Amino acid sequence: MKLPLYQLDAFSDRPFGGNPAAVVLLEEWLPDATLQAIAAENNLSETAFVLPRAGVSPLRWFTPTLEIDLCGHATLAAAHVLFRRFPSSSQVTFRTQSGDLTVFRDGEWLCMDFPSRPGVPCEIDESLLSAIGARPREALRARDLLVIFESEAEVRAFRPDLAKIAALDAFALIVSAPGDAVDFVSRFFAPGAGVAEDPVTGSAHCTLIPYWARRLGRAKLVARQLSARGGELRCELRGERVIIAGQVVEYLEGTIFVP
Repeated sequence: MKLPLYQLDAFSDRPFGGNPAAVVLLEEWLPDATLQAIAAENNLSETAFVLPRAGVSPLRWFTPTLEIDLCGHATLAAAHVLFRRFPSSSQVTFRTQSGDLTVFRDGEWLCMDFPSRPGVPCEIDESLLSAIGARPREALRARDLLVIFESEAEVRAFRPDLAKIAALDAFALIVSAPGDAVDFVSRFFAPGAGVAEDPVTGSAHCTLIPYWARRLGRAKLVARQLSARGGELRCELRGERVIIAGQVVEYLEGTIFVP
């Protein structure tokens, strides 16, 4: 069986920046074990599998080791591929584990309408302090564990203990602080899901946006993720939804061969 595969750099306006994601187009769902094997073979933080439709397109996301319930950069990449396939469309809609997700165009930017996932304040206990090696200003829990530091420099200097982070009772760890040139910065670690440090993480901003919108007192924000590749996001809080916008650069287009 031959399947089209695309690799794109999401949340970037240049090649080799942002977060690389694979997008595989399918006519129908393959067995889960096959989807997982393809994602492991791609060895990117996420592979998006899409059943392209003129209306609502089913979408699933896999890391190299497991299926996840929400992924931003691979959704952005999948939307870019579908906009190429349906060039007259002003928006695309995906059916996912996290409900229907819409992506619309704003010039060179693609804007994702995602659920808001505000964090609940939680205890800074010894296991968390041991994993992060410093005392944060505060900690909050949603799907991910969010810890807040005082400065961008602390986020840049953060050195993760991946084994201890994987042992935390959370899908992933987000480290964030006010930005020097943007509203806020972050880094994201999900070693338990096979992703040591993710370059740019759209889904993390479902928790970051409501926190920083409340703290800074405004709904529209600009964010940057401080990985080695880096990426910029335009963010907006809209009630129980968040808008996460980024750019996408095409890198690779080809065919994979699946038994």
